Amino acid sequence: MAKLNVAIIPGNGAGGDIRSCNWYGWLQDELQPGIECRLRDMPDPYYAKSSVWLPFMQKSLRCDESTVVVGHSSGAVAALRYAETHRVRGIILVSAYLSDLGDSVEAASGYFDGEWNWQAISSNSSFIVQFASKDDHLVPFSEQLKVTAELRQHGEVDLQEFEDRNHFMQSAFPELAHIIRARTQT
Repeated sequence: MAKLNVAIIPGNGAGGDIRSCNWYGWLQDELQPGIECRLRDMPDPYYAKSSVWLPFMQKSLRCDESTVVVGHSSGAVAALRYAETHRVRGIILVSAYLSDLGDSVEAASGYFDGEWNWQAISSNSSFIVQFASKDDHLVPFSEQLKVTAELRQHGEVDLQEFEDRNHFMQSAFPELAHIIRARTQT
């Protein structure tokens, strides 16, 4: 197997210098030099269209069977859609959802135009971890649990439940770094 790497897929709206947004740059610094961590400014950062982001994940972030894809918010949705057709080492979802939440920007992204292939997502990843917070002001906890329920029908998902992390927009995320190391034994 090729050398392990991590690709961080941010949420939409995270424009500008992605390293300074939320915990993204912190995680990259925390994991390196032991794990290659791919973090790039995303094209189309506001709408996060699937037609733009999924090819970018393949070509620029080189997400493959050696990659742990860490997706936050709409980045989690992109990670799920990517794993429908691509083998990855693992998927870590942060504030994941499976509908457009009644939001016109989400509806325009293209991620919710077709049925989900939960079996392929589970089969194309050796592990899935999901971080969810009950007080998330953007993604209802019930929506996050729907993702868990769908995934568990076809495989295992490790649900990391929190009471007080809101939309996981803190500047550090030690639990995430710990999970990556534990799941990849580095």
